[in-house]
Formats: sequence, structure tokens, C-alpha cells
Amino acid sequence: MDFEIIGEITNIEIIAVGNSIRELERLRKAYGSSRWRKLKGIATISLNDGTVCEAELHWYEAHGIGKKEIKIKYILN
Repeated sequence: MDFEIIGEITNIEIIAVGNSIRELERLRKAYGSSRWRKLKGIATISLNDGTVCEAELHWYEAHGIGKKEIKIKYILN
């Protein structure tokens, strides 16, 4: 599902760091070796059909690499 983040991501929490991440080996092969973290947060998004809503997003992030693979986990309203 394609979407666009319309504002900033709030309520950011770390879900997993380093070896606790199940996808760690794949992330390192795809984007490079760094200190990977899995995070979650709340943001207002716009879906392809024009619907605007709040959603919980999950993504991976590493220093010097940035946010990767942002996905919608739940639509909140």
C-alpha cells in the first residue's frame, strides 16, 4: 500500500536494537552494516485514494543510513 506521510512522526518508540531485529542480516546486505534499530510511531498519512488518517508506522533506521522500509502497521481512525 503506497502512502505519503503528511506531518511529523510522533510518539516514537524503539522496538528492537541490533541482534533483536529478525531482519538484521537482510538489512545489512541491502543497506550496509551499521547500528540498526526498529522503531514505531504515530503519523498522519495520505493514502493513494486521497483518504487522510492517522496510522501507526513501523520502520528500520540506522545512523548514517536513515529511515528504511516504512510500513503501516495499523490505521487508527
